[in-house]
Amino acid sequence: MVVALPAHAQSSVTLYGIVEDGVDVVSNVQGSHLVQLASGVTAGSRWGVRGTEDLGGGLATIFRLESGFDLNSGRLGSGLAFSRNAYVGLQSQRAGTLTFGRQWDSVVDFVEPYTLNGNIGGYYFAHPNDMDNTDNGFPISNAVKYRSPTMAGFTFGGLYSFGGQAGRFSDNATFSVGANYAAGPLGFGIGYLRINDPGVSTQGYQNYPGFTNAIYGDYLDAARAQKVFGVGASYQVVQWLKVQADFTNTNFQQGSAGHDATFQNYELSAIVTPAPAVTIGAGYTYTTGRDHATDGEPKYNQFNLSVEYALSTRTSVYVMGVFQKAAGDAAVAQIAGFNPSGNQKQAVGRMGIRHVF
Repeated sequence: MVVALPAHAQSSVTLYGIVEDGVDVVSNVQGSHLVQLASGVTAGSRWGVRGTEDLGGGLATIFRLESGFDLNSGRLGSGLAFSRNAYVGLQSQRAGTLTFGRQWDSVVDFVEPYTLNGNIGGYYFAHPNDMDNTDNGFPISNAVKYRSPTMAGFTFGGLYSFGGQAGRFSDNATFSVGANYAAGPLGFGIGYLRINDPGVSTQGYQNYPGFTNAIYGDYLDAARAQKVFGVGASYQVVQWLKVQADFTNTNFQQGSAGHDATFQNYELSAIVTPAPAVTIGAGYTYTTGRDHATDGEPKYNQFNLSVEYALSTRTSVYVMGVFQKAAGDAAVAQIAGFNPSGNQKQAVGRMGIRHVF
C-alpha cells in the first residue's frame, strides 16, 4: 500500500547504540576478591531506534525505542524489550516537547549532567547505590513528560507517572520537576523527584536473590515514598578544565520502623582534557545518612578517577579506579554495581573499551 504524504512532510529514522565491556578487579566482595568481565559500566550497552516526522509549522512527531543489554550474556536489561526508553510525542519549536511512555525523570535531565558519572565513569562513580537516580539507574514507566524550549539559556520540565490503581490515585505514582540554566562557561541545574511505593513502582537497587543493597535496601522496600532533591553546577575554567559540584538529599519516607531515613550527598569533581584524545575525570563524594528510628548515622567517602583515550570519534579505551571507605554506623562499604564488602573498605580497578554507533 502506498500512502501519499503532504509535500512538506519529511521523516527520518536512526538506528544507534553503544557496546561497552571491560575487566574489573575488586578488592572485597562479601569478604573475597573478585575478577570479572562486566558490560555497560561507563555507558550502558544499548541499541535503539529514534525517529521524527516533520508536520510543518515547526511541529514534529518524535519517538524513541531504546533497549539495554548485557554484552557478555546477551540478556535484555531488566528483562524488558525496551528497558531504557519507549515513548512517542510531539515536539514544537515554540511550545516545547510532550511525550508519553517510559522515560527519564527531571533529576536525570537537570541534575545528572553536573555529576562526574553523568560525564565520565558511569555507574561505578555514582553516589552510593545511586540512591538519588543521578546515574539514571531506572526510567519511569507510564509517564507523561514535558520539556520547554530553551529561552535565554533557561529550560524547565516535569514528569508525572500514573500509578494505575483503581480508587487509589497516588499509589505507585511518580512526580518530578526541574530546570536548567546555561550561559557561557556557567551551568546550573535543579531537580525534584517523588516516587510513591518505590519498592514496587520502579526497578532500582532493590534487594533480590544474589544482591543485597546494604546501604538503603531495607528502607527502599518499606518506604511509602522516596523523595529526592538535587542541585548541581559547572564552570568551564579554561578550555581544558571544567569543575563541577552537586548536592542531593534523599528521603525514604517511613522507611525504618515507620520513621524516615535520609541521606545527603556532597560531590566535587573536575574534568581535564590535556589533549584532544585524552579525557581525565576525578571526583570525591561524601555521603552522610541518618536512620531516624535508631539515630544511626552511616557515612561514606568515595574517590573516583578515570582516564580515557579516544582511538577515533567512535571508539575509546579507558582505565578507572574507585575507592570507598565507610564510616560512622556504616558497617560495610558498597560501590554501586557490587555486593557489599566484608568490611568498611571496597576498591575497584577497571580496564575497558567502548564503541558508539
